[in-house]
Amino acid sequence: MIMLYFLIGVLASFIGALPLGASNIAVINTTIKQSAKQAFKIAIAAGISEVVLSYYALHCNMVVRDFFDHNMWIQIVIVIILMAVGSFLIFKKQKEKSPKKSKLTSSKYLTGFLLGLLNPPVLIYWIVAFGIIKNNNLMLSLDSPLLVLFLFFTGVYFGKLLTLYLYSKFSIVIKNKVQNITLIINKVTGILLLVIGVAQAIKLSF
Repeated sequence: MIMLYFLIGVLASFIGALPLGASNIAVINTTIKQSAKQAFKIAIAAGISEVVLSYYALHCNMVVRDFFDHNMWIQIVIVIILMAVGSFLIFKKQKEKSPKKSKLTSSKYLTGFLLGLLNPPVLIYWIVAFGIIKNNNLMLSLDSPLLVLFLFFTGVYFGKLLTLYLYSKFSIVIKNKVQNITLIINKVTGILLLVIGVAQAIKLSF
């Protein structure tokens, strides 16, 4: 019965990571432009961020929800960033590979961790998810036994890792079938980010 919490963690994390977000896009781009091995580094770090966000959401469920509701400027900034990056990728022309990259840019672990951590929609998702879990008589809080918490957050980590791994595998299939994939994926990614930004803007206007 106690293993149920592990399965709940995997399922909740898997569902939450399915929508195309910053981590997913980074994994797709890295798999196509570099390799699945480099993309997996992003997935490893993004999984850690997922655990951190889910833990924080469990720690202060209602406080976090009220914070985002009463600080509209944060959501507006996120919309602006999404639309700016999306526009940049759409109009960006393909260039020759630069011989060198800075250490910060090439750090896939850092990239995955930051993209996973700086993601308010995921935090809100976990707040909602914990509400659903509690409504189904599955009591989960920071006062729960350590084994229960360990199993749940381990499930959260592997759920995120599994989702990003599947995204990477899907990217390999696309890469092997489509030519000039780098330019195409930039355009598609830019359009997706613009759509997400516009959707968020429309949501904020109501």
